Amino acid sequence: MKALGKRTKKVGPARGLGPRYGATVRKRYVKVITEMKKPHKCPQCGFRKVKRESVGVWKCRKCGYTFTGGAYTPVTKLGIVSKRSAKGVSVEELEIEETT
Repeated sequence: MKALGKRTKKVGPARGLGPRYGATVRKRYVKVITEMKKPHKCPQCGFRKVKRESVGVWKCRKCGYTFTGGAYTPVTKLGIVSKRSAKGVSVEELEIEETT
């Protein structure tokens, strides 16, 4: 008797979407959701215990530190740039320092 193969396909985070919305949209969705669900590093204690509470609100499960970030990631590129500019160092000065 021949062994039978699997009858269902593993689809991951896009399982609820089925064949709808197109392949490109489903791939983007999977990329965003997997990035959001993976463990992130806490900016205060350094442990990888940060989880998303709601849109843009993140909380460390170890130390209880709550902070704001991006909708799907706790740290965004724009947030890093704005933090730099708040310290008073312009992006142009950093580029000049890096090239020398």
